Amino acid sequence: MNEEMIRMIQLAQQGFHCSQILLLLGLEAQGKENPDLIRSMAGLAGGLGFSGEVCGVLTGGACLLGLYAGRGTADEEEDERLNLMISELVEWFSEGYGRSWGGIRCEELLGDDPAARTTRCPAMVLGTYDQVRALLVKHGFDL
Repeated sequence: MNEEMIRMIQLAQQGFHCSQILLLLGLEAQGKENPDLIRSMAGLAGGLGFSGEVCGVLTGGACLLGLYAGRGTADEEEDERLNLMISELVEWFSEGYGRSWGGIRCEELLGDDPAARTTRCPAMVLGTYDQVRALLVKHGFDL
């Protein structure tokens, strides 16, 4: 088990959701903390407030890309590579997890399996975190 998986399990045991875990891992990799950002990520959990819509792992991954390439102040410019990276992430997620389990909505990914949150979600969080990092490196970001 690698360090990210151990940390992910610790965060899940503390009650954080998939989207929050992705951003916590990203912030920790940058040596930062931002409780307001983590709090806001709760809105993506469970497919937009546990409505079963678009998976919080995917939307959280897009937000993690935005953490590196988005605009945060009036003085900054959004990196021109952001939307391309998000598009590549959506394609990767859809072709892998979406194809395997019938879509990219939480409801589709988890289905009627009560154990899916403890089996599928951790694998998707870790896989998406790795993919986000690979996309950032591919597009020239220094992690």
